[in-house]
Amino acid sequence: MSNNPSFFSDLLTTISDRGRALLDRSNRGNGATRAATLVDRCEDLLSGRGEASGVALATDILERYGRMKTGERIAFFESLLETFGPQTERLEAAIAAYGQAPSDRTLNELHAASEPRRQELFRRFNLAPGATLRLVRMREDLMDAMVRRPEFAPVDRDFGHLFSSWFNRGFLVLRRIDWSTPANVLEKIIRYEAVHAIEDWDDLRARVDSPDRRCYAFFHPALVDEPLIFVEVALTRDVPGAIAPILDQTRSTIDPGTASTAVFYSISNCQRGLGGVSFGHFLIKQVAEEISREIPALSTFVTLSPVPGFRAFLDAQRKAEPNPLLTPADTKALALLDEP
Repeated sequence: MSNNPSFFSDLLTTISDRGRALLDRSNRGNGATRAATLVDRCEDLLSGRGEASGVALATDILERYGRMKTGERIAFFESLLETFGPQTERLEAAIAAYGQAPSDRTLNELHAASEPRRQELFRRFNLAPGATLRLVRMREDLMDAMVRRPEFAPVDRDFGHLFSSWFNRGFLVLRRIDWSTPANVLEKIIRYEAVHAIEDWDDLRARVDSPDRRCYAFFHPALVDEPLIFVEVALTRDVPGAIAPILDQTRSTIDPGTASTAVFYSISNCQRGLGGVSFGHFLIKQVAEEISREIPALSTFVTLSPVPGFRAFLDAQRKAEPNPLLTPADTKALALLDEP
């Protein structure tokens, strides 16, 4: 069987199309089903009516969601919160059963009953072709709504819980970003840079194509050509004291073989909808290993703050009496930094 991702994508799309045909035939003459709301469709999806129809239902739901306006999406999030939480009666019965007769069986039922129904709903959404990225974008919409509707937090936690599994380290692919990387990915590197803005294509080329510069990103097989996080690295002969020389496009490059230090000067998370999923530690560790294999002479690996010396400045301000820059509330909040 082929291992080509496009083969499986085409196969999934074919299943979805056939499932839609089945849905259309089953819905003929049934005006109530044809006019079903998105929530009704979600209930149908959870009921499980076969793989093909499940793929088609998931695809239909996500396409309907994509056409919704902001107010309609908020109403959908309300339904996710209120209608697709844990099944209270089942949960109460499972708690009672476990209390009366603790066992693996009653514990498994308690675990299953405590899971909100929307977690399984999200898993079934993910049957649709291209669903993973759509779900990441759906969570971004939810995060925007939570600014005024913080009660949606349980739904957000369920997204985060599932994404932590779907995007665990075992599924991530490390790729070096250089001038031969496809243009659509390079455009996203420019767009997603969150620490030191990339001014133009020349600036980007200086960062990814210079012999003493490296850029690496994590990708996920379900998000083709969508970087999850990337880090920019400068190879230097010593530890720099400022960021300006690193970013200077007119600087003289050095032979990477003469470098002793790898400076991780910028790391950017690309997908806001994956907030809370940890990538940075794994990325820096793997990139350090990758660069060490390429350049064995490297002996120092450091990160460079966007504002070198700021911590020392802030510590001095915290000790100053009187302090015109920090309010008592600011000082109290910053004291939390001293806690282990």
